[in-house]
Amino acid sequence: MTALSMANDTDTVPVLRARGLVKRYGALLATDGVTLDLMPGEIHALIGPNGAGKSTLIHLLAGMTKADAGSLWVAGRDVTHASVRQRVRAGLSRSYQITNIFQGMSVLDNLLLAVQACDGSNFSLWRPRARDSALHDHARLLAADCAIDSALFSRPAGTLPHGEQRKLEFALALASHPTVLLLDEPMAGMGPDETARLTELIDGLRGRAAMLLVEHDMDAVFRLADRISVLVYGQIIATGTPSEIRASAAVREAYLGESDVPVPGDVQDNARSAGAWSC
Repeated sequence: MTALSMANDTDTVPVLRARGLVKRYGALLATDGVTLDLMPGEIHALIGPNGAGKSTLIHLLAGMTKADAGSLWVAGRDVTHASVRQRVRAGLSRSYQITNIFQGMSVLDNLLLAVQACDGSNFSLWRPRARDSALHDHARLLAADCAIDSALFSRPAGTLPHGEQRKLEFALALASHPTVLLLDEPMAGMGPDETARLTELIDGLRGRAAMLLVEHDMDAVFRLADRISVLVYGQIIATGTPSEIRASAAVREAYLGESDVPVPGDVQDNARSAGAWSC
């Protein structure tokens, strides 16, 4: 791995520290000794060609998949062998490539349920959600933070436009007050206008939690990221600021190869149309 830049404050402790994470699927080495630091409050993008191991790494960090080797700390706590629920309690939350909300419930009930669960409620029948003003206040605050219009509260969540569903998923992820937020391709399936609005929303949430952003949209990556790591064949080959990554010959080679070698359309189109790799 090429470390193109270090954190500004060497005394700052990472809120997420992954060391030597390995995941094998038979003969396939999906992640090959991945080491990664996420600093407090930063947006750290993870990019790489299709099949590089990005989603596998997110699953390893979230606890959805068990690592074959390596270790992981969240907010100074060793969560290497922790369950998904234990990692959430340690301060880690995530979004998904495919929006993960309660489709048949109203927007407000989605928010109330997330707040109730994350506040440690026992869901007592003596405190129904409809009568709990504190739950409602917290739910409405989350909605405001994620630019969810209160006019949508009564709508079944599954009937919302895709971009609005993404915003709701963000609100649910923030209900647990995470220290670390994993964002797995949040722009997937969006048109240019929705992508621009979601990029603005993520930028507005900067500092609420440290974010690890996996994303193919290079416009969004280079606008949002404080640092970028590049994953290729399960290994991080470079980490640095956006300008350092843009100028890196190793990254250019990993994405675009020689000038006459074709690459996957989503990478090539986004990179070249956005001018992400231009000199």
